[in-house]
Amino acid sequence: MFSFQNIIMLWENYWQIFIFEGLKYTIILSAIAVFFGVILGAFIAFGRMSNIKPFKFINKKGAKKGFIHYVANFNPVSFLCEVYTEVIRGTPLLLQLYIFVLIIPKILPFINQFNAVALALSFNSAAYVSELFRSGIQAVDKGQTEAARSLGMNKSQTMLKVVLPQAVKNILPAVGNEFVAIIKETSMASTFFVGDLMTSYLKVRGATYLALESLIIIGIIYLIVTFTLSKLIGKYERKLNSK
Repeated sequence: MFSFQNIIMLWENYWQIFIFEGLKYTIILSAIAVFFGVILGAFIAFGRMSNIKPFKFINKKGAKKGFIHYVANFNPVSFLCEVYTEVIRGTPLLLQLYIFVLIIPKILPFINQFNAVALALSFNSAAYVSELFRSGIQAVDKGQTEAARSLGMNKSQTMLKVVLPQAVKNILPAVGNEFVAIIKETSMASTFFVGDLMTSYLKVRGATYLALESLIIIGIIYLIVTFTLSKLIGKYERKLNSK
């Protein structure tokens, strides 16, 4: 039977497992996923917005339609980045975790199960962060780009000195929200017993057979962490908007 006394007892006896083990690994996994997700996501976003057309030379006659026109305007970098984004966003995270955990350690034996899970979360986060970067950059008024180019800046200078500083203002709060989302998504990593909060729940449940009480404690910890982070991100976002 459910009992508040059992919750108190579990907390008194297992708080170190819940906090120092479960929460620690959850935060570590989330931080790794967001850090590498942001780096990879930025490259994917720039890849999707690139204008690389290696076969443009075949359309010497300037055809406006047909196969020649399609091949000449084909951007393989943008195409691959778009395929990656759609595949990752269109498949379940748990499926991606299984693929990474089952395949990556066999290809790269020095990568353990924890690192494979961290990689899966990073690649998953990158697909979503890339869209944040792309939308943030595209939200910058085109007049800013045109003004920078009229002053003699090339494309790289315009992006680095004009567009990106303005886009970051839109991107940072969204990246913070992605961090909050990843914290909750790490719960799926418990399938592979990597030490996160849900793994701690499985350990305590197995030792005490108190499933509901253990879940309530885990739920409260998740709620406190995500609620606190959401409030901090909201405060930071308001501070940015006031400037």
